[in-house]
Amino acid sequence: MPAPRVCVLRAPGTNCDAETAHAFELAGARVERLHLFRLLEEPRRLLPYQILCLPGGFSYGDDLGAGVIFSEHLRGQLHDVLQQFRQADTLLLGICNGFQVLLKAGLFEGDSSSDSADRRRTMTLTWNRSARYIDCWVRLDVAADHCVFLKDMDALEAPVAHAEGRLAVRDDAVLKDLLSRRAVALRYAAAPNGTDPSAAAPDDSGVLPPPVNPNGSVGNVAGLTDASGRVLGLMPHPERSLFATQHPQWTRRQLTGEGDGMKLFRNAVRYFG
Repeated sequence: MPAPRVCVLRAPGTNCDAETAHAFELAGARVERLHLFRLLEEPRRLLPYQILCLPGGFSYGDDLGAGVIFSEHLRGQLHDVLQQFRQADTLLLGICNGFQVLLKAGLFEGDSSSDSADRRRTMTLTWNRSARYIDCWVRLDVAADHCVFLKDMDALEAPVAHAEGRLAVRDDAVLKDLLSRRAVALRYAAAPNGTDPSAAAPDDSGVLPPPVNPNGSVGNVAGLTDASGRVLGLMPHPERSLFATQHPQWTRRQLTGEGDGMKLFRNAVRYFG
């Protein structure tokens, strides 16, 4: 089978597109870094690709909130072509700012056929509980075994780097809905060893404290998927966990070979093998 074609879609303020493209190339894909303005000029340029990835960064400077302006393009000029793209046997990945864009474009709402303003308000990614930008490594437990990107993965470690990564929901029913339809793909979790259990005790709402859950996300959610398992959005950066030597404890743990994040990109490419 020919290598799948990947579109890494960047916008003004995107700054992780080169690393993300490199990750897909290492996994065996053919990658093009495409600027959003080119796609707006000719939306059908998206259709020949098998994988669409929205990488991390600060699209449009996050001036109106993280991912807000970029998401308006997906819900506006690019709505029809994105729906056509998703109806094919394709994959869609959003990392950090890309996750913020996909979520605010309504891709993880319960009724994908509805694009009402009311449904778009059921959840968002907003300011970290600390109200600060955070940059640290986290452990993630895989909670969605049907997600293509997470096939045969139980857990992974990768860094987070964001100021607006806390998943907030309108009410408890929204989180229950996410859980019932297996939309929660990844959760922040304490390491099985080396972590003081008392330091990782959840609060009354079940949210684990920093650094386990660095942003205070409801349900300790770090990533979401859809019913098909072909869409994934996550706040951590798997493209910064391609090699064991990128891990801050690689010498202490004597880690070698590929990092956990590389598995995610290989799974995406192998889906078309």
